[in-house]
Amino acid sequence: MATTQLGRLSFGRYPTPVHPIAALSAPGCDLWVKRDDLTHEVYGGNKVRKLEYLLGEARAAGATRLVTVGAAGSHHVLATTYFGKIAGFAVEAILVTQPRTEHAVEVLKASLALGVRAFPARSWAAASWALARRIAAGSRFIPLGGSNVTGTMGYLDGARELAAQVRAGAMPEPDVCVVALGSAGTAAGLAAGFSEARMKTRVVGVCVARPPSLSRALAIDLARGCARRANIDAGDVTGRWRLAFDTRFLGVGYGHATLSGDEATRDAWEGAGLVLDPTYTAKTFAAALWQVRARREPVVLYWHTLSSAPLRPLMTGAEYEPSHDFLLQALFGPPPSS
Repeated sequence: MATTQLGRLSFGRYPTPVHPIAALSAPGCDLWVKRDDLTHEVYGGNKVRKLEYLLGEARAAGATRLVTVGAAGSHHVLATTYFGKIAGFAVEAILVTQPRTEHAVEVLKASLALGVRAFPARSWAAASWALARRIAAGSRFIPLGGSNVTGTMGYLDGARELAAQVRAGAMPEPDVCVVALGSAGTAAGLAAGFSEARMKTRVVGVCVARPPSLSRALAIDLARGCARRANIDAGDVTGRWRLAFDTRFLGVGYGHATLSGDEATRDAWEGAGLVLDPTYTAKTFAAALWQVRARREPVVLYWHTLSSAPLRPLMTGAEYEPSHDFLLQALFGPPPSS
């Protein structure tokens, strides 16, 4: 792990690859993927770019203990725990209940195995009170999804990286980039970076949480803040032609699987060898496939944000604690009867 001149810690392996998905392309529309699942060999995904800035800032501020917040199966909480531990921080997390899926349970187990100090909360309102108490006790706050202006700068870097790959001939310039929209930092940073690079690429954020209006507002606010920090024209960054939103694949809400997401998961595996999760990437890939089938744009880029590294190695050597079972039941409810 290295520290850059700007205080950003260096965790990731860049540039992440881009390649076409010929099996899922259509006449007149080529589907490509940006493999941010490969940002790190142990735990990759989109949180790595954000945490490089956020943990660098925390270290510069002299923090020794971090606190973040997320749903029970939050990849952000797992990433903060893993990279926070590497950087020498103790990590706490306020965790909110969510629907039980095998994947979400595995993510929480990995976070617990890595040593996160977890505080369960029954609602987001209760989480805010618990978070305030931990901050008052001296923990430094790492925002939901790593998405404040500091974290969003990681995806300004991501857009610059893609622009360099386009210039080098690794892929054609995308007409549209489809990415998950949860805490909004990834989509916002990409919109700012594509604007800075004077690319034609339009970002489509696929809403995965309710209310979608909140995700839209967060994305626009973060894109503007990122643009100001990087001295980019904020008007271009947040125009509808640059940053658009797709709510059609959300389904019941956060954490709930959808039929279109299940179909996209099958297609992604069979057509490209990509593994998706039901909360974020399945819905996003379904939206990318819609873009291809609609054939409105010649080049569609799906930005893959889920770590492809297996979770099981993160649990190696962890000691069983009875409190883990209590947390699992408190956050997901009892396991289904066999």
